[in-house]
Amino acid sequence: MTTQHLGYKISILSLLILAFAISASAQRNRDRNWDGYPNWGGSFDLRQTALNGGYNEGSKEGRNDRSHNRYHNYSDFSAYRNGDKDYNSRYGDRELYRRYFRLAFENGYDTENPGANRGNRNDRDRDDRNRDRDRNNDQHRGRNWDRYGTYGGSFQLRQTALNAGYNAGIKQGRDDRKRDRHRNYNDFSDYRNATTDYSSKLGDKELYRRYYREGFENGYEDGYNGN
Repeated sequence: MTTQHLGYKISILSLLILAFAISASAQRNRDRNWDGYPNWGGSFDLRQTALNGGYNEGSKEGRNDRSHNRYHNYSDFSAYRNGDKDYNSRYGDRELYRRYFRLAFENGYDTENPGANRGNRNDRDRDDRNRDRDRNNDQHRGRNWDRYGTYGGSFQLRQTALNAGYNAGIKQGRDDRKRDRHRNYNDFSDYRNATTDYSSKLGDKELYRRYYREGFENGYEDGYNGN
């Protein structure tokens, strides 16, 4: 009877473990249900590949951070910033690919590192902003384009991109200052697209985006800080 009773307990335990595994698997499947993600256009392959690639990268980084009991902002990861892992030109619009990739990255990261230090995210963001503000007070660049990076391209490309980015950023920064909020640059479509005032005659679009975003970031902080 004792052996029989022990066998019964082991069977129950096995069933509970199996049920837990099935539940975890179902949760993962729900997280990977691309039908639950927005559809902003583009081909089926573009959307699926970007979502899958982004989710996998985010999950990997989330697991790693959870194992180290830490939390990072998404933009701390180069895979998130680049947003083009597994991209192929045959898929089409690279920026649209990045948009899907980053969305899935965020969900993958949060799934593997749920709530860890999430309550401290605002504190972390505030500390980062304070540090950036102190640095910017010492290295304020404003509209002095000579104090910005030079990464190549024509004079007109660089000036146009920096000016357009700065103007868009300072506008958003002033608006957020009035509303007493501070957002990540990636929250703004102007920053993500980074093509305002771009023309093919200026040259390399990706280089234009790099200058534009640098101008936007500085403009936003100037607007937010009342400069």
